[in-house]
Amino acid sequence: MSQAKGDRRERELVNELDGAGFAVMRAPASGSATDRELPDVLAGDGEHFYAIEAKSSAGDPIYLTGEEVEALTYFARNFGAKPRIGVRFDREDWYFFHPADLHVTDGGNYRVKKETAIAEGTDFPEFVGESEKVTLAEVDEDDPGPDEEIVRVLNAVEQGVMDVEEAAGILE
Repeated sequence: MSQAKGDRRERELVNELDGAGFAVMRAPASGSATDRELPDVLAGDGEHFYAIEAKSSAGDPIYLTGEEVEALTYFARNFGAKPRIGVRFDREDWYFFHPADLHVTDGGNYRVKKETAIAEGTDFPEFVGESEKVTLAEVDEDDPGPDEEIVRVLNAVEQGVMDVEEAAGILE
């Protein structure tokens, strides 16, 4: 990915966070511009404070060096923020991860695949507190399922054992 595209994605993230009510700034000296390792974005809403390393890709897995992740974690701890890795793949939204939730390669680097981001990452609305992700398992726990009597009657209609009028009379 080009540096210009990376810069554009960081600005996009800053604008989205700003639009969600966060005080936010892009660290102009992040990356190789300084000897100090700084996160790409700092954001806070008075309750949550984040130091974010932002990465984007056209579709290939996103890799971060162990040093990048260590520097982010170190800065966040000293600053009093939560470290987050923000990833964005083309034609997808932003997804966020705590560094400890990323896959660590044999070489000590970190990797995020597009499929992993979509399935396991915190999406933007959840990240900014606009929604909360509910898993299929959680839905199954809360929902006892369809009424057994209704299922029995509908199956009877489907199998031709009961006509629709009779089924409607039973279900009233």
